[in-house]
Amino acid sequence: MTSRVILVSPASNPSLRRARFDDGAPLDAAGAARAASAAGSLPAADRVQVSPTVRCRQTAAALGLAVPSGEAAELAAWDVGRWRGRTLDEVAAAEPAELARWLSDPGAAPHGGESVRELCARVARWLADCGGHGGRTLAVVEPEVVRAVVVGVLGASEAAFWRIDVPPLTATELSGRSGRWNLRLGRALGVPGDVDAP
Repeated sequence: MTSRVILVSPASNPSLRRARFDDGAPLDAAGAARAASAAGSLPAADRVQVSPTVRCRQTAAALGLAVPSGEAAELAAWDVGRWRGRTLDEVAAAEPAELARWLSDPGAAPHGGESVRELCARVARWLADCGGHGGRTLAVVEPEVVRAVVVGVLGASEAAFWRIDVPPLTATELSGRSGRWNLRLGRALGVPGDVDAP
């Protein structure tokens, strides 16, 4: 049984542009318009899931996605503890040693939230569940969730997490069976080169 998974990164918002850890900010007008212009560019899915973040929910709505399966707790944004809502520059100025440790040690969580390792493990559990379903799963998720999936699918070192760039409104596609996934990265939504037909 072949399973297909499409991970869609959300449209941009002011927090993303300022390199601010998720603060619950909504999409701005430009991000919402770009997402709306990509409506209809995704194939039908058997399951649709959305990260609980505001910008993922708003992106899914702008894309015209019905979300019968609801929000998936496993796809929640990365828990960065006390750094939530702060910019990377603010954290670097206030806690340079902690930030350096966080960026170099996948097991570190100096902010009091999840480490890279814990995030990757959480997302891997979700992906394993997807592999048990035939058909197509479509999920609108934060970029760090896409990074964690890519690290797991490739069997890469967790240190590779920081080397993966996930632009807004791109689709990362997986297909496979028995836990073996093939990966197609970063197709911009609304751009020719559609995903495989069902």
